[in-house]
Amino acid sequence: MVFWKTFLFSIQLPKKQAVFQLNRIAMDITVFYMFILLFIVSIPSLVDQLTETTGLGANMNIVFQLIYFFMFYYLILTIMVFLLITAIAYMFTWVAKLMHRKLKLQLMWKMVAYTTTIPFILYTIIDLIYPISDKYLLISVFYTVLLQFKIIAVYPKRK
Repeated sequence: MVFWKTFLFSIQLPKKQAVFQLNRIAMDITVFYMFILLFIVSIPSLVDQLTETTGLGANMNIVFQLIYFFMFYYLILTIMVFLLITAIAYMFTWVAKLMHRKLKLQLMWKMVAYTTTIPFILYTIIDLIYPISDKYLLISVFYTVLLQFKIIAVYPKRK
């Protein structure tokens, strides 16, 4: 139930109420939410790998294909996304300081993570219908950056 509410609030970003509700969610819920979201994003690649009839993994047992997928696709995707979220959040702590907002890295990390919901879900839906490159996930960075400016503006200025 918590994840469903988190999902609904993250879709409503950058509304003020959604920002403050997501601020109250614990960091462990946010990290687990990101693991779930990244698994959903990787479903099209998993389906492609399991339905591949030629190539290196075509003759492998399904168990080995799943192990291979989680070790060499999902794990790498997760590490890259978490590092990118951290870099963007760190950058925006400086932006928040310039905008005279008192925001910490933890809060910025959560907000950056939640702003990726819409682009990741759209990518998954489009990739299930029409196969596209994983490089299009980088487009979500621009959406995240734009939304992050709006989210910072929601918080009141320092006194």
